[in-house]
Formats: sequence, structure tokens, C-alpha cells
Amino acid sequence: MNTPSKTGQLTNLEGREKLLLRLVELSVTLNSTLDLDALLQLITATATELLDCEAASILLYDEKNPRLYFAAATGSDPAQLAEIPVPIDSSLAGTIFRTNQPLILNNAEQDPRHFSPVSDHIKFKIDTLLGVPMPIKDRTMGVLEAVNKRTGGFNEDDAAILSVTAAHAAIAINNARLLRATQQALEKVKVTNQIKSNFLSLASHELRTPLGIIIGYATFLQESARGESTDHANQVLGAASQMRSLLDQMNNLTLLQTDGMEMRQMKIAVQDILNFALDEIKYTAARRDLQLVLAFQEDPIFVNVDAEKTTLAIVNLLNNAIRFSPEKARLWLAQWIRAGR
Repeated sequence: MNTPSKTGQLTNLEGREKLLLRLVELSVTLNSTLDLDALLQLITATATELLDCEAASILLYDEKNPRLYFAAATGSDPAQLAEIPVPIDSSLAGTIFRTNQPLILNNAEQDPRHFSPVSDHIKFKIDTLLGVPMPIKDRTMGVLEAVNKRTGGFNEDDAAILSVTAAHAAIAINNARLLRATQQALEKVKVTNQIKSNFLSLASHELRTPLGIIIGYATFLQESARGESTDHANQVLGAASQMRSLLDQMNNLTLLQTDGMEMRQMKIAVQDILNFALDEIKYTAARRDLQLVLAFQEDPIFVNVDAEKTTLAIVNLLNNAIRFSPEKARLWLAQWIRAGR
């Protein structure tokens, strides 16, 4: 009876230990790689190395068009391979996908299920083939194949190794897909938010000037009108004031989106900004019979700010002051100077 030598046993143990270590390294690397294209190339390269074969490929299931397609293959352009649909019902990969079982063929080209268009396209002769399903939760996401074992044919040990690799790969690919889908969704949201922000900014900016003119004329008509005309002027002024309030709210929404806010700084006198703000709210103040007082020095005090956004911020403060002040009150915009300065 022949018994394996101690040297042979040690060699086998060392080989298994090295293999297990390589699988652990692969698992760590796969779970730390979220770039899908890099991940696919890593899986095929590792499968080729572990099984000592000429090439490996990944076929993924297309849920929109029920078929398999090549997502990556050793030494081939995945974009060209992806153009070749692999049928599920009449191909080796399709058989593995449908049965959810490994398949070993050490004379692959003689098998009637061999899908020759792929071999013809990449000009690669397939002699031996090992394919395993790629499971993810309760479904199969694709097939991992290894072709042309360099020494001998594929065996059950090779199938076990490739199955472990495929299981880790399926999880990593699923995670990378989820990340890519999340990034695409966030990008769409970002674009939508930018469109909304641009609309709010443009609408509030373009409508503010003509609305100011309407309020001015309505106020003039209100002061000079008599009888029924007074009611008409009041209705116009009331509607215009409501629209002004709506524009102020739109501006507030725009200002709240600080992530994408663009500051256009310029050198401008504080007095000019305050006058712009007073012009914005003077008709609103007049409706409540409030007096606005600007008490600043005549010499300009220059600051480097975004004039439009600073004006809007002061308009908000003044609107709050108007809202919570009693009628016929006096609102001051004043400069305070500390003694000794």
C-alpha cells in the first residue's frame, strides 16, 4: 500500500495555506474596492492567477433584456464583448446561470452548448472551461468563468476555489453597483436642485424691479384716487405686496442653499446698500404709516461684500421690523460710534 510521503503532505499543506491566504487577501481587497470597472478587472486577474489558467471572464445578467453579457474578460475589450448577447437557453454560461450549478468541461468546443461567436470575436480557442454561478442573496447575478487550465484539466478543487471567489465577487460587485446608483441619483438631485435654485434666483431678480414700479404707481394712485378708484388702487397694491412677499420667500430659499452659493464680492459703500434696501421696503412701510430713518455719516464707509445678497439680508431684517412694529412707529438705520474711537 502506497502512502504519501511527509514531504508531499507538507507541500500540499503549504499550497493550501497559501491558497487560503490569497483568498483572504482577495476578500479584503474586493470589499475595499468600490470602482466597478477596476473591481471587474481585479476579479478576472485573480481568478486567472488562482486557477493557473489562460483567461477568466465575468458575465452579468441584464434584467431589462433577459440575457447575459460580458462585463470583463482577461486580455479583451469589455466594451466590444458587451456587444455580443449571450443567450440563457443555448449557451454554457446560460446553463450555469439557469441551473445555479458549477460546470466543468475539459473538451469545451465539442459541447453543443458552446457559444462560438464569442471565441470567433476574440480569436481565442477554448479547450477547457470551468464556470460557476455568482450568487447574491436569493438570486444569481451572473457567471464567473475560467478557461484553458495550463496543466491538465479543471477539477472539483478548482470549482470550489472559483465558487468562493465568485461569492466574494458577487457581493463586491453588488456593493459597487449600489454605490454607482446612489452617486447617479445624487447627481440627478444636484442637477434638479441647481435648476430650481437658478429659477428662484432669476425669477426673484427679474420680477423685483418691475414689481417695485407697480407698487410705486399703485401707491401714487391710492393717494390721489377717490371713490371706487381707491378700492381698485388698494386691490392692485395689496396684490403687488403679496407678490413682493412671495419674492422675499424665494430669495430666502436661495440664500439657504449655501452649498452652491456663489459670492460676487465688490467694493461698495454701506450707505448705498442701505439705500437699496430702503427702496425695496419703503412702500410696505408706507402702508402701515411707518417712518424710515437713515442716520449715517455722509462720508462713504466702504466694504467688500456681495451687494445683492447683503441687500436681501437687510431687506429681511427690515421686513421683520415692519411686521412687528406698531403703526406710525419710526424705524432707524443708524450708525453707532463708540466714544474714544
